[in-house]
Amino acid sequence: MKTPEIFLKPGKEQSLKRFHPWIFSGAIKYLPDNIKEGDLVEVVDSQGNFLALGHYQIGSITVRIISFEKEIIDDNFWEKRISKAYQLRKDIGVAENPDTNVYRLIYGEGDEIPGLIADVYNDTIVIQAHTVAIYRLKHVFCNAFKNILSDKLTAVFDKSETTLPFKAGLNPENGFIYGKSNSSIVLENGLKFKADWEKGQKTGFFIDQRENRVLLEKYSSGRNVLNLFSYTGSFSVYAMRGNAKSVHSVDSSERAIELANENVTLNFPDDERHKAFSAHAFKFMEQAENKYDLIILDPPAFAKHLNVVQNALKGYRRLNAKAFEIIKPGGLLFTFSCSQVVSPELFRTTVFSAAAQSGRKVKILHQLVQPADHPINIYHPEGEYLKGLVVRVESL
Repeated sequence: MKTPEIFLKPGKEQSLKRFHPWIFSGAIKYLPDNIKEGDLVEVVDSQGNFLALGHYQIGSITVRIISFEKEIIDDNFWEKRISKAYQLRKDIGVAENPDTNVYRLIYGEGDEIPGLIADVYNDTIVIQAHTVAIYRLKHVFCNAFKNILSDKLTAVFDKSETTLPFKAGLNPENGFIYGKSNSSIVLENGLKFKADWEKGQKTGFFIDQRENRVLLEKYSSGRNVLNLFSYTGSFSVYAMRGNAKSVHSVDSSERAIELANENVTLNFPDDERHKAFSAHAFKFMEQAENKYDLIILDPPAFAKHLNVVQNALKGYRRLNAKAFEIIKPGGLLFTFSCSQVVSPELFRTTVFSAAAQSGRKVKILHQLVQPADHPINIYHPEGEYLKGLVVRVESL
């Protein structure tokens, strides 16, 4: 059966010629009558010349490109893509690492499999499908994982219940699609963490902060540390290994506080340096005295869409301004944004505004990004979502 063709308006092929992997609805001249969400399609220019192969979906992003060549898209195609991604993880030293067995194996467009996230948790892979096409291919991916990882893989857990288009009518349910695993303890740089892929945020653990946690550890010695939006308490655990004087973990979720305490106990049993508090970050800072000389601000994404960016920036500015207000002179602030629609420039400007509001002297020591197992396709800058700054705060 012939692959359906999607015709673009004249001139709208330029982004594809620059290898950008998305086609927006406004670029499309017309769609075939029989097309269904999740279908494989050929994208052609207004004259009918082939441009790319992709998956059709309903929405602003109408096609996600999977190949700029005419080729057969079968199980072997996907296994080659996954094998290539796995080789990259071996090359950068996160796969088959005796000190780290939790990492991102597939990062959507960064690994040329748009719509798929796959994270390795020791012998379990947790996947999230963000498109109908990828969801329908989950068993193909599962078989590829088994072939590539072999005896290193015990189970595959599908956690796509909340990531798929609401109106797609797929009725997804989270659960194992291969094997079973009761082992949720993972190792990151020699530290143990409990990953809750069944009920936790994202796929169960914030893998993207691995390298930034190592940097925090180096700066923690002798400091009083405040970890806001602490979730699993991973920054807290690294701070403790870095010989922090005291560490306070704060999160509005009682379950997150339980998890943080569990992770601290896994690595530092009966260590009285750590205390955890269930509280809202801003309210906690309002009541805090100027006793912290290292603060971590790692909030959830304040903006997932462009139309709420300004509100998000106000939130980031307010949080950072309060942190500047309460931190000790000579203190360090690790501050982050994981909102994809907030650019590094916008985030830096927002932190600058917060610093100016506080009236304190602030120096940037580090500009932080996501790690190499979250690779950014150079033709798809939207893949760069995590940005952070480490700043030193002097007296007023």
